[in-house]
Amino acid sequence: MIKQFLSKLPRKLPKADQVDSLGGDSGNINANFSNGFQCTNVGSALSSKLNVVKRVSSAVFPTSIAAGVEPVEAHLSFKDVSNSQKPNLFVSKLNLCCEVYDYSDSEKQDLKRQTLIELVDFVSSGSAKFTEPAIAAVCKMCSVNLFRVFPPKYRSNCGGGETEDEEPIFDPAWSYLQIVYDLLLRFISYSSLDAKVAKKYIDHSFIVRLLDLFDSEDPRERDCLKTILHRIYGKFMVHRPFIRKAVSNIIYRFVFETERHNGIAELLEIFGSVISGFALPLKEEHKMFLWRALIPLHKPKSVGIYHQQLTYCVVQFIDKDPKLAGTVIKGLLKYWPITNSQKELMFISELEEVLEMTSMAEFQKIMVPLFRRIGCCLNSSHYQVAERAHLLWNNEHVLNLISHNRQVILPLVFSALERNAQNHWNQAVLNLTLNLRRMFCEMDEELVVACQRKLEEEDSRLRAAAEKRRLTWERLETAAGLQPLAGNILGSVKPATCSVAC
Repeated sequence: MIKQFLSKLPRKLPKADQVDSLGGDSGNINANFSNGFQCTNVGSALSSKLNVVKRVSSAVFPTSIAAGVEPVEAHLSFKDVSNSQKPNLFVSKLNLCCEVYDYSDSEKQDLKRQTLIELVDFVSSGSAKFTEPAIAAVCKMCSVNLFRVFPPKYRSNCGGGETEDEEPIFDPAWSYLQIVYDLLLRFISYSSLDAKVAKKYIDHSFIVRLLDLFDSEDPRERDCLKTILHRIYGKFMVHRPFIRKAVSNIIYRFVFETERHNGIAELLEIFGSVISGFALPLKEEHKMFLWRALIPLHKPKSVGIYHQQLTYCVVQFIDKDPKLAGTVIKGLLKYWPITNSQKELMFISELEEVLEMTSMAEFQKIMVPLFRRIGCCLNSSHYQVAERAHLLWNNEHVLNLISHNRQVILPLVFSALERNAQNHWNQAVLNLTLNLRRMFCEMDEELVVACQRKLEEEDSRLRAAAEKRRLTWERLETAAGLQPLAGNILGSVKPATCSVAC
């Protein structure tokens, strides 16, 4: 009796995948049971299990299953499917491109490259709809293909990345990396992209790993990264403070620890446009970026690689707040090169651009230490440095600042001009010095005469001091000649014996 009753009960389903095969159709379930047994409790249990399976699948594959549509074969063309299936095909192709193949497998590499081109064309056509599953799939595909650690053998031995004399190193995988970057750029720039949804996937971790790629040896990759980061900064306002902080940390590490990074120029180029968009008055955070990041960037030996971009950033800050000119000039004087003539030429050029934007009040605060340094440059034995320092007087704004403060400035540089006129080896520098003296005479002849008189008095004093030293040394030599010879004194001293047997 009991066996007959138990035989009428439904058997337990062995695996969860059998639940998927049942599909939640109660008619099919009831057909499998004998004697037409109605099992409403089992049906509700099955439906709850199905919901659990669907939720798990949605978390892992948030595309077709979540939408209630079967996955689309990734190798199909967008032209061969209906409009309702195109979003699912888009995600399927993105998942296919997440596979990383060996370079020796050319067939799979070509298939992947062709799929990436199809994705770029689909996004370019404006037909793409970036739902949350699509956004997640794009970010995952870009992360898998782009984020990587650069091999040590690709790193340059010099201190700041490639120099002007070095040939750039090109990544052998650029043929498909370029397409991935193109897809990421079009994704970021897509007009209908919901930034509130996308920021969940383009998060701080994504941005940090993107910034790490700026150390790539390939200039083509750095150029793409520059454009993409700029678009991210413009589209995701919530990430702007974090991006500024992350870039500052890269600069700190470069200046104070490694002096090795390939992407400083590109990062500064981005910040050139970012600084121009700062609101007034400037925040303290932005001023700290100038003081702690931009000004110390003048210190590394490889400053020539990124000096043009650095100068532009500094000038943009002064354009926003002219009172920062004095701080910038003090920073230049702090890191002024002494033995590197090419670096000194760059500093003088930057100094001229800063002085063009400097007000009279700020100029008067720093003119004494500034023209002491310029006086050394005027008297430099390197003719290019001396020539470039003389050419500062050709700038109309700089000349106006000097003429209004000539009582302080001329005494600081007059001795350098006189030494040049007497014994500088380069004829071009000599001619520039004579022209500069003539300009000062036309500006204030009495001041020039007074400086000449003071210089002559100083020379007389120095000659008198030199003669006094000479006489003192003569007396010392005479007194030393009356003493016993040093050899006789040393000869009477017996050498110490060693108490330890060797």
